[in-house]
Amino acid sequence: MTNFEKTKLIIWMQKFEKQGHTIYHGDAIKVLSGEIADKSVDLVFIDPPYNIGKKFNGKKYKQKDNEYLDWCYQWIDLCLKKLKDTGSMYIMTSTQMMPYFDIYLRGKIEILSRIAWYYDSSGVQAKKYYGSMYEPILFCVKDKKNYIFNAQDILVEAKTGAKRKLIDYRKNPPQPYNTKKVPGNVWEYPRVRYRMKEYENHPTQKPIKFLERIIKASSNEGDLILDPFSGTFTTSHVAKTLNRQSIGIELEDEYVKIGLRRLEVSTHYNGEKLEKEIKTYEREKIEKSHVLKLFEEPNAAQLYERNNEHSGK
Repeated sequence: MTNFEKTKLIIWMQKFEKQGHTIYHGDAIKVLSGEIADKSVDLVFIDPPYNIGKKFNGKKYKQKDNEYLDWCYQWIDLCLKKLKDTGSMYIMTSTQMMPYFDIYLRGKIEILSRIAWYYDSSGVQAKKYYGSMYEPILFCVKDKKNYIFNAQDILVEAKTGAKRKLIDYRKNPPQPYNTKKVPGNVWEYPRVRYRMKEYENHPTQKPIKFLERIIKASSNEGDLILDPFSGTFTTSHVAKTLNRQSIGIELEDEYVKIGLRRLEVSTHYNGEKLEKEIKTYEREKIEKSHVLKLFEEPNAAQLYERNNEHSGK
């Protein structure tokens, strides 16, 4: 039995709420089916497991393509039902699976943009074919004549006009080209790395800036945003920062704990105090600082020796 099939057997669910932000600990299909009202969500962001063999909380997610797609089509249909008639949806998956998503969604929702999230990679790349350096995203709306798109909130530098100071002689009178523009469909954001402040212990964490663009563009303050595969709950975290409401769904305990902490919904989970994991290099700095403080104390040498004895050094 695959991990995707195992999720279908889960009947339990936990719900946590605070100040307009809800976290569901449970299976996405079950929560979407029974907990969220139809046509209640303004924006859906979907970043599911890609079915390429990555491990999430120690569990490997990989199954046959047709089984994976059957599972995906279930939650896609449910997300479409939850979306308001004026709502928008951004959906990601692997480059291998996106053509299937694209075709499946045609006729169900309007696909306005096919976006590529490009990033550099310092890891091992393919040697006998062209390695993947991007992840695809579909930007979709229920009604292409009536949807939210706050262009002024996401403008970027128009490099040709801003840097070369060109004049557009097609206009009367001639005037300089705009220095700002709406981003195109190739987005360049670095992947979240271990030494970044925003890093959480998750293999496919999305950058804060990446979600800021999506949420600013396709929602307004007070709107409700849904993420059915929340992971590190960056979608909900950004929604809260930008004065939106959010619903996040997550199956794995360890990631739910990240969400509870990041959204300040709870300080404890099943008796465990929720604190951000200290990184290796941060721990080394703390230990070094502790040693330096010891040497500032009277009888510093004796204290240092005693500290080493207790630590087993």
